[in-house]
Amino acid sequence: MSLLEIENVTLRFGGVTAVNDLSMRVEEGQVFALVGPNGAGKSTVFNLISRFYRPVSGAIRFDGTDLLALAPHEVPGLGIARTFQNIELFHQATVLQNLLVGRHRHRRTTMIEQILHLPSVRSEERAHRLAVEEVIDFLDLQPYRDSRIAGLPYGVRKVVELGRALASQPRLLLLDEPASGLSVEETQNMRWWIDDIRRQMGI
Repeated sequence: MSLLEIENVTLRFGGVTAVNDLSMRVEEGQVFALVGPNGAGKSTVFNLISRFYRPVSGAIRFDGTDLLALAPHEVPGLGIARTFQNIELFHQATVLQNLLVGRHRHRRTTMIEQILHLPSVRSEERAHRLAVEEVIDFLDLQPYRDSRIAGLPYGVRKVVELGRALASQPRLLLLDEPASGLSVEETQNMRWWIDDIRRQMGI
């Protein structure tokens, strides 16, 4: 069984067919690319996997789980993370705060425990910060950790969005045009990181 299985998926917007009878399989440990011109439906496929859209036909399974039976907010809990073609970050928050958002799926304490700031909350917060600091080190984001997103260059923002996805410790990482708008050097760095993410993190 493949990690991600898409079978005969079709999506239409009114009279426009955005995805037509798509089938593909992604294996564990594989780097898999969707290649095509603007408007070919690459981001739409990511939105189908993320459950932002529901296909008119077909099946999408992740490690045997029917994704079409889930709500969009349940998908990250399975271990699927993504970046976006247009960067989606909290611009008035710092790099550290944006990466901590990626830890949301790992929160186990209750609202009452958080209001009372019990030891379990403090212990969990330390674990989240440690996980985020590891991502910051991995992506060489130390100089920016306390900087607001609004003041950062575009290339750094792309890396921060990658970092937020990695902070969730996914099994499947969906990168929507990760090198678009980057310089040659930044694109090369992104290629190395993608390879290291696969080899070192097993994603």
